[in-house]
Amino acid sequence: MSKTFSSSDVASHKTKNDLWIIVDEDVYDLTKFQEEHPGGQKILQRVAGKDASKQFWKYHNEGILKKYKGQLQVGSLDSKKQAAPPTPPQTPPPKEEQEQASAAQPSAESGTVAPMPAANSKIPSEPLDTYGSLIPYGDPSWYQSYHTPYYNSTHAALRAEVREWVESSIEPYVTEWEEAKQVPPKIYKELGERGFIGGLLGLHAYPKEHSKYLPRSVPLEKWDHFHELIVTDELARAGSGGLVWNLLGGLGIGCPPMVKFGKKELVDRILPGILAGDKRICLAITEPDAGSDVANLMCESKLSEDGKHYIVNGEKKWITNGVWCDYFTTAVRTGGPGMEGVSLLLIERSHGGVSTRRMDCQGVWSSGTTYITFEDTKVPVENLLGKENKGFRSIMTNFNHERIGIIIQAVRFARVCYEESVRYAHKRQTFGKKLIDHPVIRLKLAHMARQVEATQAWLDSLVYQAQNMDETEAMLKLGGAIAGCKAQATTTFEFCAREASQIFGGLSYSRGGQGAKVERLYRDVRAYAIPGGSEEIMLDLSIRQALRVHKVMGMKL
Repeated sequence: MSKTFSSSDVASHKTKNDLWIIVDEDVYDLTKFQEEHPGGQKILQRVAGKDASKQFWKYHNEGILKKYKGQLQVGSLDSKKQAAPPTPPQTPPPKEEQEQASAAQPSAESGTVAPMPAANSKIPSEPLDTYGSLIPYGDPSWYQSYHTPYYNSTHAALRAEVREWVESSIEPYVTEWEEAKQVPPKIYKELGERGFIGGLLGLHAYPKEHSKYLPRSVPLEKWDHFHELIVTDELARAGSGGLVWNLLGGLGIGCPPMVKFGKKELVDRILPGILAGDKRICLAITEPDAGSDVANLMCESKLSEDGKHYIVNGEKKWITNGVWCDYFTTAVRTGGPGMEGVSLLLIERSHGGVSTRRMDCQGVWSSGTTYITFEDTKVPVENLLGKENKGFRSIMTNFNHERIGIIIQAVRFARVCYEESVRYAHKRQTFGKKLIDHPVIRLKLAHMARQVEATQAWLDSLVYQAQNMDETEAMLKLGGAIAGCKAQATTTFEFCAREASQIFGGLSYSRGGQGAKVERLYRDVRAYAIPGGSEEIMLDLSIRQALRVHKVMGMKL
């Protein structure tokens, strides 16, 4: 805003028909907003023409200010200092200079004996600039100028792009989208237009040949699994599992099998529309009687007499995004019982015989959880993904990417619960002092922080391994560890959601307002603890898989 006002200027707008207030030295015209104010008109009229910062922050969070600032702000006080321009990211030195600086130069000074450095010795890289609120543990440590072996300036540039998008176009509206159980389609379309969709599939190379849109802030040759982590993580800062699942849920688990195992002609026809944000895809595995027990699914698929189509009959349940999807990566039984009779098909809604209906669930309201029925659905044999009766292995490979996505979201949601709690504890007063001054509250925050940081460290390590292993090695070595980390992440999320709810008290029990994120995330907990493999199944798998792999590696007992 370019207009400036003095305090006396604002004080002259103090009537019901001309009502201005000040919040943090910014001036807002609330004259027409009074009837929309959930707390009624009188509370606004009591602070008309005055600085209402204290009253505003007592009852609202930052999301409300972001939502209405563009509509209601008319200027700022003339006493407000202009914010300094943001510090540009550091420009890395040329590669030649880095190599020269990476090894110490021996000196020939008299009386000095200097050890010769190893040929590959390096001076540690400088940490990236601080970013975000700087609440301790409110963001991963590399946001707060700690050294990192995983993240560099390209990750920082992407982080800034996603956060700006989320804070301006997504976070202020999440609560109303959740209540409506629908995220506007334009948001998913923009995900494609920003070039993000192609980078969210767990692939080692960005599928540029199929993508109309490319990332703006990261060169394609630099895109890695940590860039995917950042997009997911920053979207999750909005504090809504429904939002993240709406945008990434079906895509992140339904598209990779099609890309990896589909015939070239199929991929060339289907993938461009998905990457552009024009078409949607989901994964249809879970059935009314087959959840974690994938090998015993019952949805059947039989070849037609002419051998040109699979005829599919059966049901799928709890399928994320299904109500909006054009394509369904579907596990079907084409052979005998058990895992050896399972195949993967790409079923297109246009094939006919596909009906979907939304399911009402405890959490993730805007994710489009779906019950699907296939009735004599004719699927061309060209839509077989991989080999017939060999789909179980493809499904198992896909679980690694699905579970890492769940871990990323759960860790950030736990951080959101922690960060919201820290903010609230610094303004809420009980028994004559702020909550943060009560030792019991600090103890809760400390337990939240230690679990979040431990889980983040494990996650970063696993993502690094996934980045540097091929598909087969990752499936063998990382399956157990990812399963264990998934259980760690969801139990951490559940713990932090509960502790945040205790800190917020009644505000976390009512929808909307200051406790909106905590209330919403508390409902979302079960959607992370169960899908992708329940905690009990994950913990058992983590040990069984690790023992099996390490016996092959030569474990000595």
